Amino acid sequence: MTRRKKYAAATATAAALIAVPTMAHAFAATKAPVSVASTPLAAEAPATAASKPAAKVSQVVGSGTVDGESWSVSLEFYPKLPEGYQVPVKAGVPAQEKTGKSLLCRRTVIGGVRVDHQGGPWSDCQAVTGTHDARIQGGAGLHGLGDKGTSGTRIFVGSPGPEVTDAVITMKDGKRLRAKVNTLRGTGYRAFAVPLAKGQTMASVDQYNAADKRLTRDTYWR
Repeated sequence: MTRRKKYAAATATAAALIAVPTMAHAFAATKAPVSVASTPLAAEAPATAASKPAAKVSQVVGSGTVDGESWSVSLEFYPKLPEGYQVPVKAGVPAQEKTGKSLLCRRTVIGGVRVDHQGGPWSDCQAVTGTHDARIQGGAGLHGLGDKGTSGTRIFVGSPGPEVTDAVITMKDGKRLRAKVNTLRGTGYRAFAVPLAKGQTMASVDQYNAADKRLTRDTYWR
């Protein structure tokens, strides 16, 4: 190799060595703003989601078929009183109806028709103090499309305390129906539902815990 060629090769090698760190520095400078910019975006996402108001929560606690008709019972919870809801103006309104900031509804449907629909969209709802209003526990009732649940196809709905896991209804004819207690997610509101066909009457309602120990027995339901 001539002296001129050796000098040209050495010059090219030196230029390449200088170019490598220069390109690496430029690549790092390009990535840095991207990494920094992505950090606040990731941090802001949860805050944006958390700022949205909680939506209605609903859950079916019982469903099936009785007397050839479909039936279902659902619980609905509104963290804030929905627009259009008004506290019932009538004597004997429970205290929580006057002070509650949230709303709990029990929707009982037989053959596609909601029980008590004649009373308006909130006829089967009541104001509560939040997700765990203990005053709701222990209630029960028969619900039907006529005669205030005293005849025809009916649904028995109970709202037991936290220790109850199952309910057994014994009919006058000896038939026994068992139902699981379901809890509306994110709340302490629980319920079970059992259908009664036309002509059926109840002899007793028993409630059990997880160890299958009977906790209560009611015999006044018909």
